[in-house]
Amino acid sequence: MRESSQPLAGLRQRIARLAATGGPASRPAEGWLATGHGAFDSALGGGLAVGRTHEFFAADALDGASAAAFAALLALRGGGDAPLLWLRTVDAGRRTGHIYAPGIAELGGDPDRLLLIETADPKMLLACANDAVRCAGSAAVIVESWGKFPLLDLTAGRRLTLGARDAGTTLLMLRLNAAPTPSVAETRWSIVAAPSRALAADAPGAPAFDLELLRWRGGPAGTRWRLDWDKDEQIFRDTALSGAVLPLAARRAVHPFGAEAA
Repeated sequence: MRESSQPLAGLRQRIARLAATGGPASRPAEGWLATGHGAFDSALGGGLAVGRTHEFFAADALDGASAAAFAALLALRGGGDAPLLWLRTVDAGRRTGHIYAPGIAELGGDPDRLLLIETADPKMLLACANDAVRCAGSAAVIVESWGKFPLLDLTAGRRLTLGARDAGTTLLMLRLNAAPTPSVAETRWSIVAAPSRALAADAPGAPAFDLELLRWRGGPAGTRWRLDWDKDEQIFRDTALSGAVLPLAARRAVHPFGAEAA
């Protein structure tokens, strides 16, 4: 995992190098970023569409950690060895916690694929995001913000979306402690930490997530799912009976790529 707080020029140089070595072969196949859960992916026509913007909303830091974990695990499923670009403000990092590289490896991800960029403020975050989405060699771009993001209006969102579309980049917007507002996103989700299933000797189980589809430009919204992460198979799966679509349940915190909170 590489961390950077360099100025925008430094990020542009890194992105230029990634773009020079990346390309269509580095992107998930068939135009979808799939979870590996057959029913979930089928309901969306194959998964989350590549080259589009997808928004993940979480009410607070605890659920924000779950939203971050879900987005990153989903992104790291695809793209071969392509890097995952994760952009966040310093404030978001302080509120939701630092990303733990050994935890990524424990869940089956490769921390060396993660390029983490922390910016001083939302203005720099948006500027970096506009450059990052134009990098055709990335597995995905995650943009994490905390609270209201006035600079991310419809015009700014459209610019990001057009850049992602042209490069074939999947843009995952982590909107933490923020209320949904009109946007050009392809899908919009609410993510809440779910209770995990205990393993042998009452050991903590796999990270579990409650998801609600708030908006989908390609079809109806309102569906709710409960999924957990299978690190051995590198897929998301049902936490209960196969194919079950479950209501939201009690919240339980999950740190990004780490152990459950007490």
